[in-house]
Amino acid sequence: MAVTEGPETRVPGVESARTATRRALERAWAQAVDDGRLPALPPESAATAIEVVRPANPDHGDLSTNLALKLARPLRRPPLEIAAALRDSLAASMSEETGSAIADPTVAAPGFLNLRLAPGYVEASIDAATQVGSSFGRVEAQRPQRINVEFVSANPTGPLHIGNARGAFVGDLLCRVLEAAGHDVTREYYFNDAGTQVRNLGESVRRVRLGEPVPEDGYRGEYVSDLAREVPEEIWARAVSDEADGAWVIGVWASERVRAGIESSLGRLGVRFDVWRTETGIEREGWIDRSIERLREGGHVYESERALWFRSTAFGDDKDRVVRRSNGELTYFGKDIGYLEEKFSRGFDRLIYVWGADHHGTVARLRNAAEAMGYGRDAVEVLLVAWVRFVRDGQEISMSKRSGEFITLDELLAEIGADAARWYFAARAHTSGIDFDIELAKRQSNENPVYYVQYAHARISSILRKAQEAGLSPADSVAGRLADDPVALGLAKEILRLPELVEDAATAHETQGVTAYATQLATTFHAFYRDRRVIDPADPGTSGVRLALVDAARLALANTLALLGISAPESM
Repeated sequence: MAVTEGPETRVPGVESARTATRRALERAWAQAVDDGRLPALPPESAATAIEVVRPANPDHGDLSTNLALKLARPLRRPPLEIAAALRDSLAASMSEETGSAIADPTVAAPGFLNLRLAPGYVEASIDAATQVGSSFGRVEAQRPQRINVEFVSANPTGPLHIGNARGAFVGDLLCRVLEAAGHDVTREYYFNDAGTQVRNLGESVRRVRLGEPVPEDGYRGEYVSDLAREVPEEIWARAVSDEADGAWVIGVWASERVRAGIESSLGRLGVRFDVWRTETGIEREGWIDRSIERLREGGHVYESERALWFRSTAFGDDKDRVVRRSNGELTYFGKDIGYLEEKFSRGFDRLIYVWGADHHGTVARLRNAAEAMGYGRDAVEVLLVAWVRFVRDGQEISMSKRSGEFITLDELLAEIGADAARWYFAARAHTSGIDFDIELAKRQSNENPVYYVQYAHARISSILRKAQEAGLSPADSVAGRLADDPVALGLAKEILRLPELVEDAATAHETQGVTAYATQLATTFHAFYRDRRVIDPADPGTSGVRLALVDAARLALANTLALLGISAPESM
């Protein structure tokens, strides 16, 4: 029998329901073959992955698998017959095992096997989740990777605005999810510190300080005036000396000042970077030359019309791409391949770039270059983030550092707060465009779902404090105490979905499922608290079990909010 398991999903002491079910199905399949209920897969058949999903209709069960449908062709048997054999094998193993994850397997047309989680398994998992505390929800990757995630990477020519800052939300949440899924993640920021933009910024600051008009290709806005006032005297003296390139001297100072401001703004959002990399550093250290030589050795570059070209068409591109122009200047692509080489030299298994949607034309050539250099195109992934449109009074306003018309990240955080801003962006697919009206966002912030979730956490914290005042405390275990209470069992099952949400978010590179889970868990808790008396001094045994369950819900809410970079208040 050839079996390929899906990704592992476990934390120390807690195996997720989906993984436990997958393991139970693997054993049932093997047993059905051993017992003669099913034939073995033919030797020529490909390995069959066991997929376990949550049914769209919860009435069908907690989990479901299409394994019988996948086995129908290689086994040459009807799916319903295969599903029945798997069901019978599962039922036999359930009668022999203690602590089985599965209860009540049923067959549904055209060949699905619907499954319910055994109450004993749910109770034991809640106990285990409570024991691991803040680690609950973190999973172990079957094949952990070293992953470099480069995001934001806005050039330091002006403050981050809500358009280019969207990459900060997407990149940071992705890093958090990948780390929770068991990967080793490096956060990286790359910026151009040598181009004409730096010189243009310097010239703009110089002109404003002198009271002269800003050049047409310069930068405008209050931040340029602020920089002009803040130029240190020693920098200004160097800039106005006869032998100096004044625009460049001021530009280098100003760009570093802006970069430090960007880092500070991101810090207020709770975003940090492990590595800050510059374009000049990549070139100065010889990485571009190394990458070109690597391509040359493989026969992937050639010279034509005094320019150096990459044979991108050999990898499916519509045309070859210039690496170095005829005048000797490197193209952006030429610098990109040097950066690829430098990143892979650090031992990363995968590179993820979070770019704006306007970079879509660069994706294929970048992956082609990685393949040509021997790293594999699948080792390079680019997430294209849809832009945010700034809307004022119903009209779109073009956000531009050059024009000075934009809403900065700092202004956004000051208006609606980091928690609401994080939730706002996490709840939307990164490929979905956003019309951002900050006045509307301010009005909606008081009704933002993040407050609903935070209130659930604060409410549980209050319940636990009141229970302590009443001389009650959470039970050490809920074993044997949830099976007869469908409301409590429903809350417990919702709590135990967290590890699966982490796995799904890490696989899909999307976070809206995490915010949806947090909202659903909060809703399920509020319903439980409405329908069940938690603090009852007259029945300390039942209160202890219910307090343990709501404490597990608090833990899951806190860990989910931490995954999103959002605070979990104990009072509101």
